[in-house]
Amino acid sequence: MSPQTAARQLASFEIASVPGNEREVLDRVARSVAGQLPPDRVDRLKTAVAEATLNAIEHGHGGRPDLPVAIKVIRQGDELVVTVTDHGPARREGNGDRPREAPEEPDLTRKLAGQQPPRGWGLFLIRHMVDGMDVVTRDGRHTVRLVMRAGGD
Repeated sequence: MSPQTAARQLASFEIASVPGNEREVLDRVARSVAGQLPPDRVDRLKTAVAEATLNAIEHGHGGRPDLPVAIKVIRQGDELVVTVTDHGPARREGNGDRPREAPEEPDLTRKLAGQQPPRGWGLFLIRHMVDGMDVVTRDGRHTVRLVMRAGGD
């Protein structure tokens, strides 16, 4: 993103950390980017947003409805940026201002053999649905930042 390109906020809202609320989030995000992406790319963004939101609900907040998940959708230049923020614990030691280290890549064969836990597909799936993704923990907040270029792949 160019620093000279002004960002325009398309949506900003919070939802309670209740499983199922990820559907509301993906619907609201899809409405906020309507007409800015082809339908297949909107579907990919919706999948990534739903997974990131579900991770925030389950892992960040442990399903505690009193802890809201914050969602922002911003357009800056040709990029649509969606952030999903929870108040979950830092996922790594040390300076939480840096992006989180990548988890082990899921391997279906190893999972079926019991060498990897059956879960753990979330960030892998998200990374393959959007054009860019990073995860940052800062000031007691854990944010997944999803980037989708409006210009295409």
